[in-house]
Amino acid sequence: MSWVSTRTYYEDINQLVQARTSRLTSAPLLIESLDFTDLVRLSTPEQWGHAAGVLADSARRLEQAGATALLIGANSMHKVFDKVAEAVSVPVIHIADVVGARMKADGITNATLLGSRNVVMESFYRKRLVAHGVTLLPPALGDVDEVDRIIYEELMQGKATRAAERTLKTMLTNMGQQGAQAAVLGCTELDMVIDVDANVLPIYDGTRIHAEAAVDWILG
Repeated sequence: MSWVSTRTYYEDINQLVQARTSRLTSAPLLIESLDFTDLVRLSTPEQWGHAAGVLADSARRLEQAGATALLIGANSMHKVFDKVAEAVSVPVIHIADVVGARMKADGITNATLLGSRNVVMESFYRKRLVAHGVTLLPPALGDVDEVDRIIYEELMQGKATRAAERTLKTMLTNMGQQGAQAAVLGCTELDMVIDVDANVLPIYDGTRIHAEAAVDWILG
């Protein structure tokens, strides 16, 4: 939804396609990058109803243009996943389902979830992970507020600061001490300030795993 997220998905999908095929191959993609201005920090049923309509209309346009499967490139917008899926006849790949399946395959049963306030506090994302046998640490409200601020006031504007990196690393350290085996990045921009490959906990980057599911579809 943010341009940063769109860039990340585009890079990840194309790099993964090249890794599995050749350096001259690029992924056949249709992208509709929506204006995120009216879709930020939604709270009322009316606002979420509007968001569902915007995304459903977008999904229909992409299907009509020839898309054979769809991704919603924003964790928070998976709250309206069912409405989007109902609007089209092609599969819509749910980010939390592919993350949960990967964690189950790896034997992860206890994890922490990092993301914007609605992703972490509401059930629409969490219940998908729980369905794959993953128990999630209860959210710490102070951490939720700070991560939400970093996402909206920094990352979505393309800013990655050392202060944010230190804050997230401290949170991950504390969560590991509380028993988390791994951390799920439930925000497409968090990899800007979290080292996915070398951190204090194993990191399940939802964006990368979602992109891998898209590549499986493209090359399958």
